[in-house]
Order: sequence, then C-alpha cells, then structure tokens
Amino acid sequence: MELDLPYRIDSIQELPGHQDRAWHVAWNPAKPLLASCSADKSVRMYSYTSPTNSSPPAFSHITTIPTGHTKTVRAVAWAPSGNTLATASFDANIGVWEQEEAEEGEGRKGEWECASLLEGHETECKSVAYSSSGTLLASCSRDKTVWIWEVHPDSDFECMSVLMEHSQDVKCVAWHPVEEILASASYDDTIKMYIDDPSDDWFCFTTLTGHSSTVWSLAWSPKGSYLASASDDKTVRIWRRVAEHKWECALVLEGNERSVYSVSWGTGKPSSSSGLGWVAAVGGDGVVRVWELSENEDSTLRHKLIAQLPNAHGVYDVNSVVWCPRDGFEDLFATTGDDGATRIWRIQPGP
Repeated sequence: MELDLPYRIDSIQELPGHQDRAWHVAWNPAKPLLASCSADKSVRMYSYTSPTNSSPPAFSHITTIPTGHTKTVRAVAWAPSGNTLATASFDANIGVWEQEEAEEGEGRKGEWECASLLEGHETECKSVAYSSSGTLLASCSRDKTVWIWEVHPDSDFECMSVLMEHSQDVKCVAWHPVEEILASASYDDTIKMYIDDPSDDWFCFTTLTGHSSTVWSLAWSPKGSYLASASDDKTVRIWRRVAEHKWECALVLEGNERSVYSVSWGTGKPSSSSGLGWVAAVGGDGVVRVWELSENEDSTLRHKLIAQLPNAHGVYDVNSVVWCPRDGFEDLFATTGDDGATRIWRIQPGP
C-alpha cells in the first residue's frame, strides 16, 4: 500500500564502479568529497558540486585507492579536518590515508597514500571513527575489543586503551559530536558507552540493553542528547540522556520488514522549533525510511515517518545510509548496497 507522506526521495546519481558489494560511505566534513569502500578492497573517491535552486549537485569519480588491504574494506571515516581518511578492513588492520602534496606546477594535489597502518586487532575490523576534536580514533573488531588510539602529528598513532567489555563481535563505534564519549554496538545485542578517567584509563560507564538481536549501527543526534541504534531485531531505538552518565530508551521505531543495518541522524529541516532532525534507516528489506523526530513539552518524543523509498538498490540489501554533514547539503544522503553501487538521494517536499 502506497503511503501518503509529506516528502519524497529523489534519486540524484548512481555511482557504480566497485567490483563487489559496497559496504560503507563517508562524506568529507570539510570538503566536497565522498568516499565509498567495498569487499573489492578499494576506496572510491568522488567530488561534487554545490546544489542550486534549479539543479542538484553533480558527482564525479576522481580516484580509486587500491588500499593494499588483503581483505574487504568494511568502513571508512574522515578526520574532522577533512585531510585524513581511515579504513577498517577484515584483514584486521586500519589504514590511515593522506593526500600527497602536488609537485610544483602540477596544479592539484597528488595521490592518496597510506600514511600509517595500525595493527593490533586479532581479526576483522568492522568500524572506525574519529572523535570530534580529531585527536582520538576508535576501532572495533570481531575479536570483541574496542581500541582507542591517540592521534599524534605526522600520522603517528598510539594505542591508549583496549576495551574488552563486549562478549561478542563489535559491529560499530561512534563518537559523541561534542564530548569525548564513545559508543559501541555488538553482536551481543548491547550498546556500551565509554569515557576517560584521567587518573586511570578509559572505562565503560553504562550498558544499554533492550535490543533482542545484533546491534549493527549507531548514530548520535546532531547535539548529542540522543543516540539512535539499528538492529537485527528489525527496530531502531532512540536513547535519551537523562543524567550525565545515564541513558534510557525513549522511543522504538518499527515498520522495517527485515534487519536494519544502518542508521544516520541528520539535521534535516524540522517543521517546528522542537525538531530534533531526521533519522534515516536502511537494511535487508531494501527500503529507505526517514522519520522526523521532535520533543513534546513534557520531553517525551514524537516521531513521524516523512519519506519512504522501496527497492533503493533494486533487489539488493542496502548496507549503509549517511546524511551529508555539510551546511547547505542537509537534504542529501548516500546509500551503499550489495549491488556494488553508491547512490545519492535528495529528500524534497511533495508526494
């Protein structure tokens, strides 16, 4: 049954090229660049133009990084500066990539080179994320651990902490948008949150339970008062901060027909001052769903499904969804799928 929703999702561009499933995509926070990664062990890089009232942005493939990883590249993450890209691979390593300075007279920067290779995980790395300050990098693995690395000048990294709180494969790590709070999601159905004890070490200060199956993905709200989680149990849960170190489930978003693999929280264009932005989720049913979230006067949450798109990647699973974080691009998001493609979408008012 076709729903009567206030927004539609328009296809802007399909970016093919990967030779195997495309796992993840990351928007550069400072520059018009987009990076996707794949089971084909490569990263594809795209540049894009600014949208106008009459035309959407246009995306162009600018380079492919072979990476040298010996297995699938599962996730990519940009540093806040936009100058560094990290890759998490099933070969248990994390690559750190920087663009070489151009030769004199070349007129543009050179190729992306591996500036550092971070080793230590025992098996597949599933996710990697930079803190908002860019001074910390987190990684997680099938080995059940979360590692926190300190970022030093000249692409030097030091492991500050190895956290062994999860009892199973750790699927995702995500930093709070302002504070140095790290969240991780796992095959053990839980979400862990960590902070640094200046006199000792990083530690888990809370465990969020409620999902009945694997938690695949995490996304903080733009101001960091909420956290969204996507699960194999076909739901997206919204967790609210109720005290400095206390979080509770405030909302469960249902309607997904299969596992939810990825969730992303964008600023959107909320229809009221109490708006909290837009939450997008994708997964095994191939449908993109977008909800608008807002707060009632009593601080309870209300939600509204504002847009939905079936068969986003044809018959294939959709593996990730990511809103563009740059000002002026709030209505853009990207998805990746088992078809090997990255697709760019724009959410617009109207049926």
